[in-house]
Amino acid sequence: MEKGYEKEQFKSLSIKASVAEKFNGFCKEMSLSKSMTVLVMIEFFQENNISPVESIEPNIETLEKRISLLIKKRMNGMIAIMKDIEKNQTKPTVSILQSLFEQTGSKKRARMVEKNDPYLEKDIHFREKKYLNNNDDA
Repeated sequence: MEKGYEKEQFKSLSIKASVAEKFNGFCKEMSLSKSMTVLVMIEFFQENNISPVESIEPNIETLEKRISLLIKKRMNGMIAIMKDIEKNQTKPTVSILQSLFEQTGSKKRARMVEKNDPYLEKDIHFREKKYLNNNDDA
């Protein structure tokens, strides 16, 4: 028994045998009772302003417009998520990696070494030593 309909009474409808067979098959496909299947069908027609006797062609156009709008909204949402990932995850990670590579490359920069030259002024104690490729200290 369906929730909310346990205490309701049953009424009978008279329909043709061929229609009843089709309807029974449809109920099995929907996995609903006959009462619930009829209720779902009626609510569908009412919510979507569709009449079973009128042509559905104009409503197909509106459905296509709704679907295209929905797809655009979802695409915009995906783009926003990707931009957020790029901003908050990818760019900071790249900048951290670049700073690490710059630190490893800093070994090739000039170093300051003490100079023992008696001819220089007493205030000057260091001179710049350039990095050599053969790792010699000259």
